[in-house]
Parts: sequence; C-alpha cells; structure tokens
Amino acid sequence: MVSSNLGDRGQGYFPMIFVLFIFLLTCNLIGMVPYSFTVTSHIIVTLTLSLTVYIGVTFILFREHGFHALSLFVPAGAPFALYFLLIGIELISNVMRVVSLSVRLFANMMSGHILLKVLLGFAWTMMMSGGIMLLVHLVPMGVVFVLLFLETAVACIQAYVFAILTCIYLNEAMNLH
Repeated sequence: MVSSNLGDRGQGYFPMIFVLFIFLLTCNLIGMVPYSFTVTSHIIVTLTLSLTVYIGVTFILFREHGFHALSLFVPAGAPFALYFLLIGIELISNVMRVVSLSVRLFANMMSGHILLKVLLGFAWTMMMSGGIMLLVHLVPMGVVFVLLFLETAVACIQAYVFAILTCIYLNEAMNLH
C-alpha cells in the first residue's frame, strides 16, 4: 500500500503508516469484545488522530518544498484577481480533510456499535418476557450474529481507509500537484 502510493521515496514512512493502521485496527476490534469500549467511537479521539496526521503531512510538505508549497493553494494559470478567493477555497478544503478523516472513522464505529446494542437490548427484552417470545428472540439474536461479522469487517476496513488516506495525503505532500 505504501509503495503503490508513495513509491520508493515513501518507504521511510512505512513504519508510521503501519503503526497507525495497527493502532486503529486494535482500537476498533477491542470494541467488538463484550463489555469493552471503542475509543474510536468518540469524535475527540478521531479528531486528534486526524489533526496529528494533518500537521505531520503539512510539516513534510514544507520540508520537501519550502515556501513553494504555498503554490498548492493557487491552481496554475489562475488570474491574479481570483487569488484571494481561490486561496480561501483551497485552504478551507485542505483543512476539511481533518474533519472528513475523523468523522468517517467516528461515524462508522459509533453507528455499528449502537445498532448492535439496540438489537441486543431488544432481544434481551423479548427473552425476558417469557412465553412465545422466548423462541422469537432468536430472530434478533440471529441478526446480531450476522451483524457482528459485518461490524468486524467494518472495523478492519475503517483502519485500512484511514491508513490509505494518510498515504494519499503524504503522496500529495511529497509530489506537489
């Protein structure tokens, strides 16, 4: 993943991307254990991770290109009269990467875990009702069983997406477009 996005120059960033991926994967999968807690289901944790990646990528951008990195905010061939508008738009879109990276991970982790807890609470209430509901509660329990596999896949995919987007942002910082 790192070599396909960053090439040979980016191999030095492999340990950072790997640790980021393993950290997120571990945090996401810990939430699948009963009576545990998923730290990535809180926006402040994902926002901090995203902000760290953004600051690191911005540091690499300026280290690689110096003040020429500011040309990232002005498209080539743009008229001078539009510079202030274009710089504002590009700056906002660049900063919104932090928000999109954090909200994507947060929302996916939180929504899946809430769905599982609601369905389990529903099945538990049905089971405790007794009578015919003792048998009918197996339907939501079957749905929860299937959703556990889906939620485990989502936990793995979200760690991968965060790591691949970090690689893409690093590529843009290393190869000024």
